[in-house]
Amino acid sequence: MILDLLPFLFIAPPLFYGFAAIFCAGKFFRDSSAGGDFHPPVTIIKPVKGEDAESFENFASFCRQDYPVHQIVFAVNSPGDPAVPVIRRLMEKFPGTDLELVVDDRIYGPNYKVSNLINAYPKAKHDVILVCDSDIRVGPRFLREVAKHFSDEKVGLVTSLYRSSRVRNMATALESMGFTADMIPNVLVALRLEGLTFALGASMAVRRSALEEIGGFRVLADYLADDYQLGNMVHRAGFKLALSAYFVESVMQRESLRSVLSRQLRWARTMRASRAGGYFASVVTQPAPAMLLALAASGFSMAGWIAVLTLGAARLSCATVFSRLFVQDGIFPRYLWLLPFRDLLASAVWLLSFLGSRVVWRSRVYRVLPGGKIRDIGGHFAGPGGVRNP
Repeated sequence: MILDLLPFLFIAPPLFYGFAAIFCAGKFFRDSSAGGDFHPPVTIIKPVKGEDAESFENFASFCRQDYPVHQIVFAVNSPGDPAVPVIRRLMEKFPGTDLELVVDDRIYGPNYKVSNLINAYPKAKHDVILVCDSDIRVGPRFLREVAKHFSDEKVGLVTSLYRSSRVRNMATALESMGFTADMIPNVLVALRLEGLTFALGASMAVRRSALEEIGGFRVLADYLADDYQLGNMVHRAGFKLALSAYFVESVMQRESLRSVLSRQLRWARTMRASRAGGYFASVVTQPAPAMLLALAASGFSMAGWIAVLTLGAARLSCATVFSRLFVQDGIFPRYLWLLPFRDLLASAVWLLSFLGSRVVWRSRVYRVLPGGKIRDIGGHFAGPGGVRNP
């Protein structure tokens, strides 16, 4: 009897976690349904390097905001960046929008995205600064839904959930379902259990006073996970963090499985360095290791297979509920058959994250240091203090 029960003990943590995530999501979206009418002027800073899929439409979505006053500052490192003509065309298309392009090649640390933020910051006119990735597209109410949280003077930063509703091949489908089946549930469970202590890089709106309290964007220049660090530093400075229920859209281009796995490994090694304890413990919520342990512990008996099928059915059901009810991305049930492969890959990436510290980001190789800082080991880095990078 004990041997028959043993496999069910192994599947209990991820099984419970899946249904707990549904409970947390339901409560979050119910509580977030209340409206608001607070709309302070906002400056959007978009650090850009190269073109993304549908860059013009991504940028244009920020020009079509149903919002009284907002400014958009684009920041690039080089006048020859392929995104510059796209931004110029945007300025011609939306002459009534407050748009500005900053071209500045000063480098302040190994995170070149943060260097762009530092260079653009002096052009920011308003006291709510919103940093948004270049591959993000938003609906017309995006700024209203984010800004309403700042009616609470204790809120220092507002971040947004993100999804990817359109996938271009199997590799991007695997990454998109990771948002739906893993990232969003994990964020909502963490929000429920401990409150929000980090930010999500797709969209981060921060009060100027909170940003300056932590030392400005310069304090992020040596970190790869600048989103996590920005949110965590604002939290530790005594400000509240808020999570917007208004989804932003990550617009993906067609990618190879190799590039997707490289990015997943980069995220994993960065989180391992930033939140070592929590990251290590996260394995108990993963279904693939639990299934393998259940089978091995039962000697591949009938009880073990029943436990595996039980957890598998629960996992497929929870992912479908998130996709159809909460995220509304259309990923499931169309790609439901890929979820077991996604879970196996996620567990493999978790294991590989402990077997090295090197990551690749925009064709450069970095070493992730304890605490989340990085060192550029794959190209020329000129050093801090605004020294120009040849």
